[in-house]
Amino acid sequence: MGLAEIKNNGLQEIAQAKDLKALASIRVALLGRKSEMTRFLRSLSQRTESERRLAGEEANQVKAQVSKALEIKKQELLEEATQTAVASEKIDISQPGQKVVRGHLHPITLVRRDVERIFSSMGFQSLEGPEIETEWYNFDALNIPRNHPARDLQDTFWIERKSDSHDSYLLRTHTSPMQIRFMEKHEPPFRIISPGRVFRNEATDMTHEFQLHQVEGLMVDRDISLAHLKGVLEFFFSEFIGSGTPVKFSADYFPFTEPSVGVHVNWKGKWLEVAGAGMVNQNVFKAVDYVPRDWQGFAFGMGLDRLTMLRYGIDDIRHFTQGDLRFLKQF
Repeated sequence: MGLAEIKNNGLQEIAQAKDLKALASIRVALLGRKSEMTRFLRSLSQRTESERRLAGEEANQVKAQVSKALEIKKQELLEEATQTAVASEKIDISQPGQKVVRGHLHPITLVRRDVERIFSSMGFQSLEGPEIETEWYNFDALNIPRNHPARDLQDTFWIERKSDSHDSYLLRTHTSPMQIRFMEKHEPPFRIISPGRVFRNEATDMTHEFQLHQVEGLMVDRDISLAHLKGVLEFFFSEFIGSGTPVKFSADYFPFTEPSVGVHVNWKGKWLEVAGAGMVNQNVFKAVDYVPRDWQGFAFGMGLDRLTMLRYGIDDIRHFTQGDLRFLKQF
C-alpha cells in the first residue's frame, strides 16, 4: 500500500471516529509497530539510498499530517464529551429540591439529657465510666458478697481470662462502679451522677433487655440523711414528671446502702416503683478509705429505659434497640 493510500484511508478513518476509545485504536492501526506505515518504512531497505531518502521524507510528512489530524480529532471529541457531561448534569433551578433527611436523637438520649439537666441544676456532676469492669469495682467495693446472686452466671456476663491476671472482668451490671472510682480520687463533699449502659444476663421480653441504661447518683457530705435524699428525688420527679408529683419510700434491701428504700411515684393515679436508693453502707466508705463517722451520703439508681417508657408511653422496651426508623422518627 502506497503512502497516498495510507494517508487518505487514515484521514477518512480519523474523521469517522465516534469517541476517544475508537480514536485510540485508529492511532495504533495507523502509527503502531504493526501498521501499514511501519511495513512501508521497513520495505525501504530494498531501495537505493536516494529512493530511501525521498520516500523517508514523504513518509515523515504523511506521519505528521496523520498525527495532526489525530490531535485535532481528539480535541473535538474531548469538547463533545465535555458538552455532553455538562448537559447531563444541568440543574433546573426551577424544579423543587430534595429535602435533606434530618436525623433524630434516640428517645433514651433525649431523656438522659433531660435527667442530666435536672441534676445539674442541683449541683450534680455527670460522669461516665468503663463498661468493662473488674470484679472488685463492680461487686467487692460495693459490699456485694461472693455468695450474692448477682454474681451468678445467670445474671452477669463474665469475660474469659486471656492472661495470668488475677483480676476477673465482666460487663458492668450497674453504673455504681464509677462512684467507687470517683471516691478513690476525690475527697468529700461532692454530688455526682453516672449515667450509662449496663448489662444483665437475662432473657429479652417486653420489659426486660440484656442491655439497659441507668443513671446512679451519689451525694457525700457531713450530716446527710434520708430527708436530703427524699428532697433531691422529689425535686427531680417534680421537674421530670410534673410539679407536685408525689414520692414515697418503702423498705428495701441493697448491699451498698443501709437503710435501703424503694422509690415510688404516683403516675396517673397508680404508685410505680421507679428507683432504688438509701444511705451509703459504711463498708463502701471503708473500701475507699473514707472515715464513716466523718461522712455520710446517699445513693440512688434508676433505669433510663423505664423513665423513657413512662414519658413517651412506650410499652415494649425492645423498640429501643431494633433500629426501626418508623419508631425513632416519632421523637
